[in-house]
Amino acid sequence: MKANSIIPKKSDLEVYGIKNATVNWNQSPEELQKITVAKGMGTETKNGTLAINTGKFTGRSPQDRFIVKDEYTTDKVWWGKTNKLVSPHNFDKLQANIVDYLSNKELYVRDGYVCADPTYRTNIRTVTEYPWSNLFVYNMFLRPTNEELAIFEEDWLILCAPGYVCDAPKEYGIRQGNFSIINFSKKVALVGGSAYTGEMKKGIFSALNLILPVERNVLPMHCSANVGDNGDTAIFFGLSGTGKTTLSADPSRKLIGDDEHGWTAENTIFNFEGGCYAKVIDLTEEKEPDIFRAIKLGALLENVVFTENGDVDYMDGSITQNTRVSYPIDHIDNIQKPSFAGNPKNIFFLTCDAFGVLPPVSKLTPGQAAYHFISGYTAKVAGTEAGITEPVPSFSACFGEPFMPLHPTKYAEMLSKKMTDAGVNVWLINTGWTGGPYGIGSRIKLKYTRAMITEILKGSLDTVEYDQHPIFGLFMPKYCPNVPTEMLDPMNTWLQKGVYISKSIHLAHFFHLNFEKFAEKASDHIIEGGPLIDEHHHLDHM
Repeated sequence: MKANSIIPKKSDLEVYGIKNATVNWNQSPEELQKITVAKGMGTETKNGTLAINTGKFTGRSPQDRFIVKDEYTTDKVWWGKTNKLVSPHNFDKLQANIVDYLSNKELYVRDGYVCADPTYRTNIRTVTEYPWSNLFVYNMFLRPTNEELAIFEEDWLILCAPGYVCDAPKEYGIRQGNFSIINFSKKVALVGGSAYTGEMKKGIFSALNLILPVERNVLPMHCSANVGDNGDTAIFFGLSGTGKTTLSADPSRKLIGDDEHGWTAENTIFNFEGGCYAKVIDLTEEKEPDIFRAIKLGALLENVVFTENGDVDYMDGSITQNTRVSYPIDHIDNIQKPSFAGNPKNIFFLTCDAFGVLPPVSKLTPGQAAYHFISGYTAKVAGTEAGITEPVPSFSACFGEPFMPLHPTKYAEMLSKKMTDAGVNVWLINTGWTGGPYGIGSRIKLKYTRAMITEILKGSLDTVEYDQHPIFGLFMPKYCPNVPTEMLDPMNTWLQKGVYISKSIHLAHFFHLNFEKFAEKASDHIIEGGPLIDEHHHLDHM
């Protein structure tokens, strides 16, 4: 056993059925990096950062994510495509197989916790087959003190065995050899057959997304958050590519966290995590200075490609477009310590609308906020190889559907109530196109988006007049300091107004189609928050 590792009182893995393992307890990042390199499982980049390859899986495998269906989950979980079920019996068999597989091996155990607010703290013990998986957990979960480690007892257990592949998946009720399964009754998460580190993080996030709202009246959110000098908190929701990490990293405000937060009944916002897991494809110091500078000793790079002299080529997506880095949050300079704050004042829903239809900024009513939250809209630009340049709408409920065990309307109703009770303003920010769709219009300049957010946080848009969008019903400010006024109503930026209206109706139709699967459980005030018009209506009904 290494001298620098901290071994808790109850430290025998035999309690989990793992026999004769050589155990590395709570090793330092330096030690884990050294072991990884010595075992030939990773390389050090020019500046000393550890880089590894996650193998066959370079991203999550949503079709192989399961929840155990038992007395606790049967009536709570929104079963279906996102939340697939597996029986308790099959889970037990897979857990026994993993335990057997991990026995007689050299293993790495990490004790950490999630939820920065001490009231909601949840202790997680992670047993990993690989040393670098353990470094990821060190970076991403919150780190107990040495005194806390000595008396650590876990609330949840993660068993991560990338080398175990189930050879008869159908017999276990799963789809193929890899799987990620959450058992709420046993408080155990299994990851088998995939070395992609994000499966561990998202497994625990998914668990919190059920436990916190159901048992603790806390709204879990897939968002980033920051806080100003006067204690006003801002929350940023947005799917990949909409600017969530970029816009929440504001030099004049402290970062609470960049991905997963809870909103309590006492109106505090707390970070679930102790680190950041950022995409690094096309990363430059000019575009993302905070992320770029955080990639140093202690960080973990995944699936990146090197130049001959050992520098990382961030432009190279030949292994995957989903190249990533994890690092402890204190690799960022301007952070809130500890990672929670009170008094949320503004919520931003970020969308990259490649249709060029949505206003660059609009203020939402509680009903509209709930509707757009459930919709979780952005638009992707299709691959151009086949000459397809038409934007493709993309919807992910609550801006994080793959990790939401409950029906999306449950989260939306909570958000709506919290907004109203706390008097929070909700804004829809389009970081996408203006003056036409992708290929015709231009991307809204980052400096204008930053200016809109800055002015909102200063309160400048509290007193201006608003126009209502004819199709979406959104309230658009008529003036915003440091932003060209003609931009604020997107119709002004299109050469042909009729084409703009028809494109707006076209997009509204996608919203309506997507919402059909939620409508039956949505209240009237949420349904009324949607677009005012569909393709089947005529403009004279407005």
